Amino acid sequence: MIKLRLKKYGRKGQACYRIVAMDSRSQRDGASIEELGFYNPITGEIILKLKKIRTRLNQGAKPTETVFNILIKSKHFFVQRNKYGKLLRLIPSPTITIISNVHWRV
Repeated sequence: MIKLRLKKYGRKGQACYRIVAMDSRSQRDGASIEELGFYNPITGEIILKLKKIRTRLNQGAKPTETVFNILIKSKHFFVQRNKYGKLLRLIPSPTITIISNVHWRV
């Protein structure tokens, strides 16, 4: 199963993360299939490649909880829930076809 998750890099105390598509059985810093974005928790900087993310989600990739929250905060994706509040799916907004890269800062 393919997951969208964070891949750590940078030096000790100043970690940065790449948002990548990886096999769920591979290690955190193992070989990734494709790089989909960037996240710096220190500065709050986020860069997303929205077309690639949308393609991977349509192919059935599941985001981890942290990546899911990053996608929701970017406001280019929203959540569809059932009447009991259970998560059904992550839906891209209509503007995703126009924008290819988003540089977003908290």
